[in-house]
Amino acid sequence: RGCWSKLEWFGTKRFGEGVGWHAIQVEDGLEIMQGDNAQGILQWDLLGEHNVMNALAAIAAARHVGVPPAQAIEALGVFKSVKRRMELRGEHHGVRVYDDFAHHPTAIRTTIDGLRRQLGPQARILAVFEPRSNTMKLGTMKSQLPWSLEGADQAFCHTGGLDWDAAAALAPMGTRAQTAPSIDALVRQVLHASQPGDHILCMSNGGFGGVHQRLLEGLRAKADSSDDGA
Repeated sequence: RGCWSKLEWFGTKRFGEGVGWHAIQVEDGLEIMQGDNAQGILQWDLLGEHNVMNALAAIAAARHVGVPPAQAIEALGVFKSVKRRMELRGEHHGVRVYDDFAHHPTAIRTTIDGLRRQLGPQARILAVFEPRSNTMKLGTMKSQLPWSLEGADQAFCHTGGLDWDAAAALAPMGTRAQTAPSIDALVRQVLHASQPGDHILCMSNGGFGGVHQRLLEGLRAKADSSDDGA
C-alpha cells in the first residue's frame, strides 16, 4: 500500500513550508506561486475558488508533461469558462446574476467565499439556492445551511418539494434568510431585496425553474420602471 506516484500539492493557500502551488490575489490578477517562487500573473475573468483550484491543478499537471508554467498561465488567460461555474448570466439595473452548480453546504460555502474574495467586503451578495440533490431533499445536511451561507448578505431558499422546515433550519440567520414555496415567490423576494451594485448568486444542480432568466427579466423591468419615473 502507498502512493508511488509523484505527489503535488495545490490549493488557494500556501501549504506551510512545502512547495505547494497556490495563488495570491494581486491588482493585475492572480499571482501563481510554487512555494516561494512566483511563476507568473494569471489574468482572466473567471470567478470562484473552484476555478482557481482547477487552474492550479492544470498548471501543475502541464508542468509534468513539459509545459513551462509561464506558458500554461498564458494559455489559461484566454480560456473560456465552462458552464455553471460562477457563470455570469447577465446584468440589468446594475445587478449581476450568476449561476453555479453548488448544491451541498460545503460547495455553497466555497462558492460564496470565492465570490466574496473577488468582490471584497463591501459588495452585497444575495445567495439564492435550491436544495435539490437527494441528500438536501432529505434534510440530511440542513443543520449546516446557516454555516454555508455565512458569507452572503442575504439568503433565499426555494422550499418547493421539501419535507423538512427550511425556515427553522435557517432561523439562526435571522432576517438575513427568507424562504419561498414557489419560483414566482422566490423571484419576487429577490427582486424586492436587490439594489444596484448587488451580486445575485443562484445555486442548484438542476434548472432551478429558469430563475436566472426570470430574475434578469425582472431586473430589466425594474430598470425600465425607474427610468419612466425619472
